Amino acid sequence: MSSENSTTNGSANCLGWATRDSFGVLSPYKFNRRDVQDDDVSIKITHCGVCYAEVVWPRNKHGDATYPIVLGHEIAGIVQEVGPNVRRFKVGDHVGVGTYTNSCTDRCTASKYQKSIHWLQQHHCFVLALLFTLPCMMDHKMNKPGKSLGVIGLGSLGHMAVKFGKAFGLKVTVFSTGMSKKDEALTLLGADNFVALAKSLDFIIDTASGNHPIELYMSLLKTAGVLVLVGVPSEIKLKPFNLITGKRSITGSVAGGTKQIQEMVHFCAAHKIYPNIEVVPIQM
Repeated sequence: MSSENSTTNGSANCLGWATRDSFGVLSPYKFNRRDVQDDDVSIKITHCGVCYAEVVWPRNKHGDATYPIVLGHEIAGIVQEVGPNVRRFKVGDHVGVGTYTNSCTDRCTASKYQKSIHWLQQHHCFVLALLFTLPCMMDHKMNKPGKSLGVIGLGSLGHMAVKFGKAFGLKVTVFSTGMSKKDEALTLLGADNFVALAKSLDFIIDTASGNHPIELYMSLLKTAGVLVLVGVPSEIKLKPFNLITGKRSITGSVAGGTKQIQEMVHFCAAHKIYPNIEVVPIQM
């Protein structure tokens, strides 16, 4: 959020909650957005996702924060106004907006990072941070029944990786920092295992953003296995020998583009996959 749009008088047309320094304390913040243009959709925001990014950016952990910062980069809400050229959306539609904006380059031709608004069924609660999960599984061909998948971390991304994995017919093993989530993983989410044996997995999705021992998890992959980073630890330490001898690979994945996002919405509807949601009032 650029400070040039901020205002100190009562003429602002938007209200957000922003942090103004690296202490990360949120407080009300008034700012202005332009009038609706021909191709615009105006949304009344009702909910936003909260993930580790809401810790990283306000506290300037990457050293590139620009204040003030309005948090909640994945949003859901209701269309309140549309421009005359808009055809796909109408007032009253329940919609969600992805992470990326102003990113139309050559990646658009590959259905990558575009400006995008997506239609949501009214009664489906939808967290757009989860758009990281399915694209990485599709990109790395983790949708083949009978394969084995490991999931590190059982937060917002991790619990959806388990649900997608089971919907694809994979054998899913969950890794977590303690035993407290064992019942959730096995009973509520339907994972097959909570603890894995060495060299038993074809794929691992690593959703944990805190620093953790990547080397340990790489040893759980079969020959030619793939570990995909979706979380954002500050650093990873890895011995090349573990990759070379087992023909293993480590790669990364980010949020999907318009085509993948819409495919995920349809996939979730067809398989009745919904995120587990805890709604927290902003005043807290």
